[in-house]
Amino acid sequence: MKKKVLSLLLAAVMVTGLTACGTNEGGGNSKSDSGNETSQESEDAGDSEDTGDSEDAGDSEDAGDSEAAGSNYEGVELTYWSMWANTEPQGKVIQAAVDKFQEETGAKVTIEWKNRDVKDILNSALESKEKIDLFEDDYKRIAQNYVDYVADLSEMAEAAGYADKSYAVFDTQQKAWAKDKTGSEKYTSVAEQPQVGGIFYRKDLFEKAGVEVPTTWTEFMEVCKTLKENGIQPLALDTAYASFAFGYHLSRYVPEETIGEMSEEGGWSSNADVAAAADSMIEFINAGYLADGAPDEWPNSQNKIGMSDEVAMIICANYVTTEVNNTAGVELEWGLFNYPGVEGKDDLAASAYAGANSIAITDYCENKQAAFDLAMMIVTGEIDQQMANEAGQIPADPANQAPASQDGTVEVLKATTAPLAWNMGIGENADLYPKLDECVIQLFEGKFATGADFAKALDGLY
Repeated sequence: MKKKVLSLLLAAVMVTGLTACGTNEGGGNSKSDSGNETSQESEDAGDSEDTGDSEDAGDSEDAGDSEAAGSNYEGVELTYWSMWANTEPQGKVIQAAVDKFQEETGAKVTIEWKNRDVKDILNSALESKEKIDLFEDDYKRIAQNYVDYVADLSEMAEAAGYADKSYAVFDTQQKAWAKDKTGSEKYTSVAEQPQVGGIFYRKDLFEKAGVEVPTTWTEFMEVCKTLKENGIQPLALDTAYASFAFGYHLSRYVPEETIGEMSEEGGWSSNADVAAAADSMIEFINAGYLADGAPDEWPNSQNKIGMSDEVAMIICANYVTTEVNNTAGVELEWGLFNYPGVEGKDDLAASAYAGANSIAITDYCENKQAAFDLAMMIVTGEIDQQMANEAGQIPADPANQAPASQDGTVEVLKATTAPLAWNMGIGENADLYPKLDECVIQLFEGKFATGADFAKALDGLY
């Protein structure tokens, strides 16, 4: 009963409205085997409209800047590898932060703009101890792949009161991942760009159809039925997000850890819940609840949400709302709810996708405190508020104010205690993932008559 209440509370929190989202990279056609996925939109991103008011950020501005402001780092030189481009909103804010840090402390900071390719070169660069003091990447990759090369930030984080300036879900999760790899907890990074996922919907279309936010799969199917009866296509879906959508669905039947094990080793047909999940999705598809043309090539299906008043929902991460708004040139009023749970699986209903691009410090950095102070300047206080406003993203410091485009996301992340990774384990087998993904796309295309047929097709890949 307690777990069911937790599920309902999380779902209720996630209903809070969203109206757009931040510029991120990778989501459209780039799939990751890590816990975080970023949107393709910022590959072409220019200046982003300031959608928030930094004056409403409360007292976090002074708190975020205090560490650096009182320090003298004359003669200290830091090299910062960034995953952004200096022309993107994120890159511009980071440059402004570095300029301020240098002016206030006397340190010299060199930024190397590595863009999204940073994940492909970091491992070899860290192994050879290339000149890097700080770098950005997905927080799961940092805690798992690079754990032996990054500094433990525990003492500095505690001294800075970072626990009060961050989301507990990221702090506890990275320590757990590090412990799995090394046998001991390690504070490996500070979150810079948080993300959260679920079902994003147009509030006006829900109101038009007279439907309420569902919390169970049965209620969700009823919502879809009512939407369709009112001439509204329930769900947009692009192939780029097919495994994310089905992964979310499957995670309501099967624990993510088990999904990851099946991804690595097979055995999909041996788990009756896989067929059950696929059967319920086949019922959804056969009822005509996908938007016309779905699954479509990214971003054709998601664009229909903003280009017409005929499509109500999409399963994705928070950046999708900005992509839709920017393409359509409108400011839609968005809502968000957690993916519905299924009967008899209450213990799996509360989990939600959450990820973060984060900043880590190398273990061989000679000026770790200076590097940490710079990282804190970026992820808390005034600079973080500026990042949230100009990049249209969730603030890394929950004391800051989410821009209108991210309204409700801070509350969602505060409530999330069981984060799901991107694709919920389906992508754990990186080598086989493209073929697994293709099977999932075929499921949404209606090519499997039963869930058992789908599970058999997955096993046939091994």
